Amino acid sequence: MLIREKLPQYFYLLRLHKPIGILLLLWPTLWGLWLATHGHPQPKVAFIFIAGVILMRSAGCAFNDFADRQFDLHVQRTQQRPLATKKIKNWEGLLLAAVLSFIAFMLVVFNCNLLTIHLAAIGAMLTVIYPFLKRITHLPQLGLGMAFAWGIPMVFAAETGMITGSAWFLFFAAVIWPVIYDTMYAMVDRQDDLRIGVKSSAILFGQEDKKIIGLLQIIFLVMLLIVGKIFHLKLSYYGSMLIVGILFLYQQHLIKNRDTEQCFHAFLNNHWVGFFIFLGIYLSEL
Repeated sequence: MLIREKLPQYFYLLRLHKPIGILLLLWPTLWGLWLATHGHPQPKVAFIFIAGVILMRSAGCAFNDFADRQFDLHVQRTQQRPLATKKIKNWEGLLLAAVLSFIAFMLVVFNCNLLTIHLAAIGAMLTVIYPFLKRITHLPQLGLGMAFAWGIPMVFAAETGMITGSAWFLFFAAVIWPVIYDTMYAMVDRQDDLRIGVKSSAILFGQEDKKIIGLLQIIFLVMLLIVGKIFHLKLSYYGSMLIVGILFLYQQHLIKNRDTEQCFHAFLNNHWVGFFIFLGIYLSEL
């Protein structure tokens, strides 16, 4: 196959046609960046982390599809992915993931301090480990949460040279958010996952899934309110938290019947959760 014929398949492999993953990874990174700098991030650091988010999310998709290439054939939502259909060879997917990861790591190596470089190495390991968690635990979403929130300690390290207790509290709050939205995502594939033996939080929670998601939403929202106190944020931030609470109620409405399309819509709606949290922080730090 000619390279120009493969380009659309590479685009598909990296999920560049579905920017929701980039956004869900970007928002916590921006929360941390604005809080670490009181709303005045260094342009160079902001560029490095925004570019790093795009590169690492794309690399993560390629590596995830390599790890799941046998499973994806048996899941309706994923059976047309390029590695599953062999439109792209396995080594091509791995090479693409490696090249993108290398570029992201070099951005950090040549522009950031040693602590940030060490954290970037850990972040890369989290990206590699995550796809295999669904084989050994019903909580791979927790691994996803750690990977997607890892930008928070990294931006604090890059901007301040250290990671404070406040930064770690924000990190642990951010870890909960992917568990919420990826459980909604896993509800879409639950029947296929049960059939092929893949584990997920949606399977673990069973008929209690909606209640547990609701509990996690409450815990996340309470932790965000505490974040506001810790970082001395203004009233505009708490106005955003009210909107986040309304969005969570809307998501509960969407998943109430466990309809797969509605569960997927609830997952997508979390982009707005991340946006309004960032908007509250941004306005508070003006």
